[in-house]
Amino acid sequence: MTRIMSSSWKDGVCVAALCFAMSSGLRAQAASQSTAPAPSAQSAASAQTGESAKAHDDTFVIGNDDVLIINVWKEPDISRTIPVRSDGKISLPLAGEVQASGRTPLKLEQDIAAKLKNFIGEPEVTVIVQQINSQKFNILGMVNRPGTYPIANSATVLDAIALAGGFKDFAKQKSIYVLRQNPDGTQTRIPFNYKEVVKGQNTAQNIKLQPRDTIVVP
Repeated sequence: MTRIMSSSWKDGVCVAALCFAMSSGLRAQAASQSTAPAPSAQSAASAQTGESAKAHDDTFVIGNDDVLIINVWKEPDISRTIPVRSDGKISLPLAGEVQASGRTPLKLEQDIAAKLKNFIGEPEVTVIVQQINSQKFNILGMVNRPGTYPIANSATVLDAIALAGGFKDFAKQKSIYVLRQNPDGTQTRIPFNYKEVVKGQNTAQNIKLQPRDTIVVP
């Protein structure tokens, strides 16, 4: 009988010790979680920073056919998504006709805000370029789909050839060249040897395209 009671007492002590250890571990874990920064707050801050980087852009120059998001704070009747017309202008309620082509998003924000001041106290305007259609290149000659294409995502000569559906039979793939418009009105001829580039040779030829570049495939 004494041995049975002693064994039961030992088992009880072990169970109590185990429960105490588990309780202490849970309390430590809860304290650690309470002091850690909330992931959702960090994500929200990052998202807010990324969004601010898109607004108030003073580098990109807006052109005809670009699609803009115009947001006027607390003015949903004025805010809208709108394309730039062929005359380079957009029309907004209260602001009327506004020149957009040739302006940066930051400059356009300031122009719209100036026009709205007659109707709204301290208007806050944000302009974001949603879609770029004004920056285009041409590809001519022995490709399956010659024509004019918008420049997107830092397109290269290889990208342009792919967009144009590849080469026709007998295309001179070693004699391709890019005609680039210079600020003074002259043109620069830049050679491109497709056979070399696809083999990983002289890859510097695969230049990033600029607006009004013309790729000629003889």
